[in-house]
Amino acid sequence: MSIENEKADDKRVESVSDVAYDKEVKHIDNTTANVKLANPLTGIPHDQLMEDGATFAKTHGLGHLEEEFRKGALVAQDPTVFESLPLLTEEDKAVLRRELTHRWAQPVQLYYLVILCSLSAAVQGMDESVINGANLFFPDQLGIPQNVSKNQWLLGLVNGAPYLCCGLVGCWLSTPMNKYFGRRGTIFISAFISFITCIWQGLTNTWWHLFIARFILGFGIGPKSATVPVYAAECSPPAIRGALVMMWQMWTAFGIMIGTVMSLAFYHVPDPHNITGLNWRLMLGSAGVPALIIMTQVFLCPESPRWLIKQGRYDKAYESLRRLRKSSIQAARDLYYIHVLLEAEAEIQTGRNLFIELFTVPRNRRATLASTIVMFMQQFCGVNVIAYYSSNIFSQAKFTNIQALLASWGFGMLNWVFALPAVYTIDTFGRRNLLLTTFPLMSVFLLMTGFAFFIPEEHRDARIAVVALGIYLFTMAYSPGEGPVPFTYSAEAFPLYIRDTGMSYATSVLWFFNFIVAITFPRLLSAFTPQGAFGWYAGWNAIGFVLILLFLPETKALSLEELDQVFSVPTHIHAAYQLKALPHHIKKYVFRMKVKPLPPLYEHEGAIGEKHYAPAAGGH
Repeated sequence: MSIENEKADDKRVESVSDVAYDKEVKHIDNTTANVKLANPLTGIPHDQLMEDGATFAKTHGLGHLEEEFRKGALVAQDPTVFESLPLLTEEDKAVLRRELTHRWAQPVQLYYLVILCSLSAAVQGMDESVINGANLFFPDQLGIPQNVSKNQWLLGLVNGAPYLCCGLVGCWLSTPMNKYFGRRGTIFISAFISFITCIWQGLTNTWWHLFIARFILGFGIGPKSATVPVYAAECSPPAIRGALVMMWQMWTAFGIMIGTVMSLAFYHVPDPHNITGLNWRLMLGSAGVPALIIMTQVFLCPESPRWLIKQGRYDKAYESLRRLRKSSIQAARDLYYIHVLLEAEAEIQTGRNLFIELFTVPRNRRATLASTIVMFMQQFCGVNVIAYYSSNIFSQAKFTNIQALLASWGFGMLNWVFALPAVYTIDTFGRRNLLLTTFPLMSVFLLMTGFAFFIPEEHRDARIAVVALGIYLFTMAYSPGEGPVPFTYSAEAFPLYIRDTGMSYATSVLWFFNFIVAITFPRLLSAFTPQGAFGWYAGWNAIGFVLILLFLPETKALSLEELDQVFSVPTHIHAAYQLKALPHHIKKYVFRMKVKPLPPLYEHEGAIGEKHYAPAAGGH
């Protein structure tokens, strides 16, 4: 962005009074903050940049790399114009050129780190799903048989214990843990807690003891879920960062499938002398094995360079980046850019309460609303009801226990396989379109599953087939849509200066409602019957479609300035426009009718008829 454009932005922002104050500190306004964080090096002359890079190297114990940091500072300002920089040698340009033409030609160390992060995601999935098979056995053995309504609440409480911990405490611990222990240390501690509590679960003999063990498991799930994607993002080069961060969702789905495999593997394990329920104890304990592998491997990976810089350990940060990049100029470029970005963040965030600004700044509030909707609906679409209780559901459909576990494995496999298309469709078809397309399908398929329970007992095979088909079709609709979109969308929706706080909030919403779903479903299944229970979540999917239609702007492939425009259109204006657009799109895309084009809603799409909505427009 040119200096003239920056001045124009400043003037526009000041005209709408978007400058915040406290008693002593004058804040940088939010739009300018976003622009500054998009690239703090914009507008700095090349001579000054080279001098700044050299000074940075000498000041932080990297004087022997002074020339590399001169080049690195120049390239960091605009990585696309390196061909025209006379300071760079042909060897430097060849390295930077190959970075663009061979995006996946990365050091082995980076891929080793990606494998570790993927394994961490798989542990997450296993932690969530191994309880599925165990639900067939432990309630009776621990004194909470499911023919009593109070016990159905207790089963839900036991199943939901980790997510209660995550929503209330675990996710909010990730920030102090990351501050004091680093990314690797936080992953190690959370994996250690997962390992210990998985073994602990297998040693319990009362429902309340199992509840305590699973509640403590939440301290392993919460910080890990918040840290691993950030660790992957901070260590990955920009060209492949999005794809690598998306691996979290895909490999979590893989872990859910492996959790069901463990339930099948240990189902027939007999009880030895003096041990009751060895099979379900081994199921719960199995998730500890990959957690142990993570513990032994995580410190073999480099630490996050961003965290090391925050600790003032610039030499270690350079060593870390040198292991994660092909050349010294790439390492110098990325280290210097992280440094100036952290300085800009410190300047912008001084004296502000970022959590309060999630709700008080209109642009942030709309992003918060949209993120809350997608995180809430990821739970209330009903997917985790199936992930945690599919064995119970299939048993009620008159599957045998083994058939129920095999059917649950099918759910896990489809959940993983159909997450793969999202890697391609999320950036082509778009986040909003994926959700608007899949939510009606999920609603229909859940209704289909619920109605299958009306099939009479004498047609048992037909009932089994339709129940399984309904759940499988639901999963195939969920996996490329509401599966990967919430985390991707939430990370984009918030402005840069408040993104970490926004993601902590969004993650806590996700885990809290995960707990609500887990604790209520056993009682819901009994009180509503399977038909009513599936109808309940089908209804929520219909509500989710309406919420997304009215309150969720598209964020695909938008610049920071365009995102500001999108989230600055007042909520009631956006909702009214989408209500008008719905019948228009149905006529155009469903019935293939010729219809008059609608005027665009956002400035970057063209004129908005009689009115334009500036990025700082008010409204609720």
